Amino acid sequence: MSDNVYRVTEIVGSSTTSIDDAIKGAISRAGATLEHVEWFEVVETRGHIENGQVAHFQVTLKVGFRLNEA
Repeated sequence: MSDNVYRVTEIVGSSTTSIDDAIKGAISRAGATLEHVEWFEVVETRGHIENGQVAHFQVTLKVGFRLNEA
């Protein structure tokens, strides 16, 4: 195994359904945009309330992706 170098970026996923869907949607989009996405960390979870009910979930993630070799 060679030594790797990673870049970390912060993204926010959102969903009207669940925190899990917000995470999965964010990771899916990151994977379609970035190469070598290998890990994530949930940094913050928040939501929006309407009429006393949860209407929207937002999850901030740190996403790590491996940089291509030079």
